[in-house]
Parts: sequence; structure tokens; C-alpha cells
Amino acid sequence: MTALPAVHTQLRFAHLASGTRIAWASSGQGPTLVRAAHWMTHVQHDPESPIWRPWLQRLGQEVQLVRYDERGCGLSGPDDGPLGLAAALEELEVVVDAAGKRPVALLGMSGAVAPVLAYAARHPDRVSHLLLLGGYTHGLLHRQPSPEQLALHEAIVQLIRLGWGQRDAAVQQFFTAQMIPNATPEQAHALNEQQRLSCSGERAAAILRARVALDVRGLLPLVRCPTLVMHCEGDGVVAVERGRELAAAIAGARFESLPSRNHIPLAGEPAFERFCALVGDFVRERAGAGAGQAFTPRERELLGLVAQGLDNLQIAARLGLAEKTVRNALSRLYGTLGVEGRPQAIVRARELGFG
Repeated sequence: MTALPAVHTQLRFAHLASGTRIAWASSGQGPTLVRAAHWMTHVQHDPESPIWRPWLQRLGQEVQLVRYDERGCGLSGPDDGPLGLAAALEELEVVVDAAGKRPVALLGMSGAVAPVLAYAARHPDRVSHLLLLGGYTHGLLHRQPSPEQLALHEAIVQLIRLGWGQRDAAVQQFFTAQMIPNATPEQAHALNEQQRLSCSGERAAAILRARVALDVRGLLPLVRCPTLVMHCEGDGVVAVERGRELAAAIAGARFESLPSRNHIPLAGEPAFERFCALVGDFVRERAGAGAGQAFTPRERELLGLVAQGLDNLQIAARLGLAEKTVRNALSRLYGTLGVEGRPQAIVRARELGFG
């Protein structure tokens, strides 16, 4: 097996409207992929982590990976603002702006899927495509939880608030055992430590409360860019059915299951290489299409409908346009794609990840 390269990370800071700093880092080379902040990050320690170092090494061969710590975690400062979708979206916006690359690919994992979807809905011209892993459309509080489920959630929140912050604490191990049940002892210890180092118990409890309150179902019809949804088949944190539910709610989204019981694929299991290959292929495919072909939101809509095999009259009805307007728009789009008619356009649109 070829040895993976060393990770050379550039660490920088951006600032929120409150003045709070957000730590972000980049590594690797290729098209830009921004990984939204997820549960308990610490960008300074990623290159040394048995969990995240292989991610940076392997994905760094495919993309320039930009990642950051959400407020109150890792090297990012806290502020007094409430946590939730608006706060997470603001963090993602300042990091994308600071990175200075547009359009970008976005990677959302677990609870970080929500701000990625919100960003794509709000800034369709800035996102080339989305990659979503282990995600969901809405949290526990929006799923008609039973009194027992609510009581268990509150007990877990209090356990975090009161028992966080000790080395090898049972509280961190409780989450580690759920998130990566097939981890090696070294990987499990690394996640325990990362959770401890990332933030205080009060902040961790606040983050968990914010995650279960997320609901982005109303934004999904606004997502127009090509989307790849990935989910580990045996995920015990977010059931694979949630991933299918997410993919079904986004027009033209592609769904791929990964053979793992872990919430995120880990180096050493087949799902890890499968995940990295999917990311690389999807990003490179779209990057190639974007060279001279920066599709507008309307063109993306058309490509999605063409890929579904709809004719001009059906597309016109779907978009509320005159059939002649659709015919003219498609004629221009065929020229952009370098195809001679609808059959070739359908094939090309699907090759580019639409439909």
C-alpha cells in the first residue's frame, strides 16, 4: 500500500459580526471542498489525530480541504449569541468568504448537514455541489418524540454538562462507543481526547441541544446543485433511513450507502476508501464540468429536468415558463454542453451528476 503524504496545514482566522474569531485551516490540493464544522472539532489537532490525519492525507490527494471550528470549540472563540442554524450558517459564510474560492463544494456531516443545505439554498451561485454524510433533515424535537425519548435526551444533556472534561471520562466514551463502535483502541482514545479538548461541558451540552432542534425541510426545495448523499449502513447515531429520507427530499440527489457500523468511515475499513473515492470522483467530475461551464441556477434546474427525461412541454410546466422560452434556453445549454440534441444532453447531464 502506498504511504500517504504528510499533512501540511495552513491555519488562519476569520471573524464573525460579533468580533469572535473562527479558526480555519486548509490542506491538500485540487478543487476546494469546505467541510462544515461538526461535533467537537479542533483543527490544530487534526493532523495528529489517528481519526482525522488519514482523512486529511487521503482527501488531500483529491481536493484542497478547508475545515474550521465552530464558535466555542477548538481554537474558535465563544460569544453570547444563541447556537442554532443561523449561527452555524454565519460561521460557514465567513469561512467560505475568507477562503476566497467560488464556487466551492461543501461537505456536511451529521449535524453539519443543516448549515450546508442552508448555505446552498441562500447562495446557489456560490456552491458547485454538495456532499452529505450521515445527515438528517430534522432533529429529535421535530419527530414527535415520546416522553421517554425526551427524558433520555435531557439526561444525556445533563450528563455532558456535569461530567465533561476529564481524561478518558466515561461521558466522552459514551459518545465514542455510539459514533465509532468498530474503532481501534487508538481511534477510540483519540475521539475521547478530541471531545475533551474541543470545548467545555456547558458548550457541548448547548451544541447537543441545538442539534436536536434543527429543521431544514423548508429549505430543501431551494437546493438546486448536484448532491451526493452518503450514509453508513449500520450507523447507530443517525439511522441509514434518515439518509435515504434526506436524499429523497433533494431534487436529483444521488444516494450511496457505505459498508460500516461507524457514524463516519475510519481508516482501515473498506468504507473509508469507498468514501474518499466517491468524494474525489464527484468533485473532480464537477470541477471538470465547471471549467468554462459555470452553470447558473436556471441552467442547473434545466439540467436536472433534462436528466429526468422530461420534454420541453413538461419542463415548461414544471418551471412556469413558455415552451418557446424553454426551447431557446435548452438550445443555448446544448451548446455549452457540446452536445447535438436531447439524447446526448440527457447522457451528459447525468454524467455531470444531475437528475
